Amino acid sequence: PAFKAEIKALFEKAVELEYRYAEDTMPRGVLGLNASMFKGYLRYIANRRATQIGLEPLFPNEENPFPWMSEMIDLKKERNFFETRVIEYQSGGALSWD
Repeated sequence: PAFKAEIKALFEKAVELEYRYAEDTMPRGVLGLNASMFKGYLRYIANRRATQIGLEPLFPNEENPFPWMSEMIDLKKERNFFETRVIEYQSGGALSWD
């Protein structure tokens, strides 16, 4: 029980530090991403990590505000070329033969 409490405290401290980072780096936000939304994502990830190691979620009922981010991060290493989505494009003017 003491070890679980210590781990929970570490999770809470990590989330608090990440909150500060989000506030410092996104004071006004950008299109589709702001500090408040990112804090929700941090809570979602903290819950996910906690359950992965057998703990209860720290922030009950937290939904993933960025399903597209999880799609990018959780990609398997090996994928069938025809089953993936292209997300990076390069225009013809940006190509270089050098």
